[in-house]
Amino acid sequence: MHCNKDSRILPGMKPTTDPQRSLATRLQASVQARGQRWTEQRQLIADVLAASDGHATGAELVERVRAADLSATPSTVYRTLDLLEELGFASHHHGVDGRETYHLEEVLAHGHLYCQGCGAEVELDATAAKPILAAIERATGYAADLDHLSLQGRCPSCRAAAAR
Repeated sequence: MHCNKDSRILPGMKPTTDPQRSLATRLQASVQARGQRWTEQRQLIADVLAASDGHATGAELVERVRAADLSATPSTVYRTLDLLEELGFASHHHGVDGRETYHLEEVLAHGHLYCQGCGAEVELDATAAKPILAAIERATGYAADLDHLSLQGRCPSCRAAAAR
């Protein structure tokens, strides 16, 4: 399984939030500021990730990128995903099945709740997660990463069905 556990925004590399600048322009500027090239394949990978509307697995992204460009290799896709994470433009989380799913950071930080009964997935926004994260920190001293927070349980519908 692919996981860049050391994902973080590097000093001086935070993406700008200027709405007047397109995502492509901001990505290109951030990559070039690191002394790297913003290639057509990197742009394609970012476009595919943006079009996925979040929560696409690495394998799904590889498949979609290769459908548009057969010369793109899985390692290129994963290295680009790592780069996007390092620059703060993307993040990933681990689903119940252990697979990583990716989304652009244009989406606000959030965790995930998975129903063990029906398989439903619900995003947990930062406001709703704040008391949970605070309780974890009080109990353990750890500051949990919301983007890697995945909880399993039963949704209201499955709980109601089980109570009948």
